[in-house]
Amino acid sequence: MTGHETPPASNRKDHPKALALSTLLGLAAAPAFAAMAVLTMAAGGQTDTCMGQAGTSLTGMAPMYLLMSVFHMAPWLRHAGRLNSGRRSRPMRQ
Repeated sequence: MTGHETPPASNRKDHPKALALSTLLGLAAAPAFAAMAVLTMAAGGQTDTCMGQAGTSLTGMAPMYLLMSVFHMAPWLRHAGRLNSGRRSRPMRQ
């Protein structure tokens, strides 16, 4: 390796703590951005805007934090999918 290639996927199994940490960080992003949106709205909603415009509901930091929260939902969706796939494989009790 010259230092520029991505290590093979098998190396992921060699570092379980790093994998667990990266999973937790991925799961932490969406709630962190959602909390920042709520705090921004509670603090007045509009902070300094770049253009000096006030009035539209799509300007400011709160909508940006909400969008960031939505964009970072992928780890949660994967996690929920794994949980649901485990439930489907079990036989139903009658």
